[in-house]
Amino acid sequence: MLIKSLLALTLGFVVSIFFALLLLPILRKIKAGQSVSVYLRETHKLKEGTPTMGGLIFIFPVMLITFILVWLDKINFSYTLLIIIFTLFSYMVIGFIDDYLIVKKHNNNGLSRGQKLILQIFVAIVFFYLFMKGGNEPLLWIHYLDFKLNIGFLYGLFILFVLVACSNAVNLTDGLDGLACGLSIIAYLTFGIIASKTGWLDGYEDITVIAFVLVGCLCGFLLFNKYPAKVFMGDTGSLALGAGLGAYAIMTRHEVLLILIGLVFVIETLSCIIQIVYYKLTGKRFFLMTPIHHSFEKVGMKEVTIVKLFWIIGMICSVIALTYGVIL
Repeated sequence: MLIKSLLALTLGFVVSIFFALLLLPILRKIKAGQSVSVYLRETHKLKEGTPTMGGLIFIFPVMLITFILVWLDKINFSYTLLIIIFTLFSYMVIGFIDDYLIVKKHNNNGLSRGQKLILQIFVAIVFFYLFMKGGNEPLLWIHYLDFKLNIGFLYGLFILFVLVACSNAVNLTDGLDGLACGLSIIAYLTFGIIASKTGWLDGYEDITVIAFVLVGCLCGFLLFNKYPAKVFMGDTGSLALGAGLGAYAIMTRHEVLLILIGLVFVIETLSCIIQIVYYKLTGKRFFLMTPIHHSFEKVGMKEVTIVKLFWIIGMICSVIALTYGVIL
């Protein structure tokens, strides 16, 4: 399993670089540039026009490699893998539509929040149907405490919340060069290790290999997304990555552990919620700017330093998560 996973990671890395070299000139030619928010013109003005929709660079290779590995009989297209691939692809499509409209209009007005939310919820409902169709029980499962709780129909709402919250959390975090990509590499690597230990799950080996493929693809993408970024993942990538993390957490029954593994994503999201609520109650801002990584920029911290700091926090959280979720 270890050798297969490492080979899958390497394959993903190589193929994503090839896709990047192929896709970047096309994105530049069609002027698929990022429009910088008016609130960030002071610090991010040089990012204006940087190609977006870069999520295609790592999502398409994952789909292609999955097809090839199944065709070569190296992995099985198990029901569990079907759900993972369905989630990644569906949320990628939602993000792509949003990015396409932004590029077409040359501003930040893509899908409305309501439209995007409706589409995300619809996919989450289909996910829940597929999940229950596969014979899964509506259990809230905390492995290291050996705690199981059947929450019945509430589990459907729980799944909906996990998928929608995760997809939006990664989307909010994708505001600095390499930030969301690096954190996603750490999170998917963690879930790849967790999945490899879930021998009770049908198809666990298949989704383990694909998790490592995605890690490799993200590493390839990071070469072009690190500061100064030559391409942004856009909603095409961030929505898919977030929902994919949620799907891995649900399928491996580590939804609670996801909070720790994705703690930076959680903090970024909470900072936005706190800012909105506090502003409505007092008319003042609680943070200098949200998501919170922008507050660090406002106090003069360099973008690269912020990204490295958040990566370190992500790595520490994942090590702790692996300790409680796998080792103990």
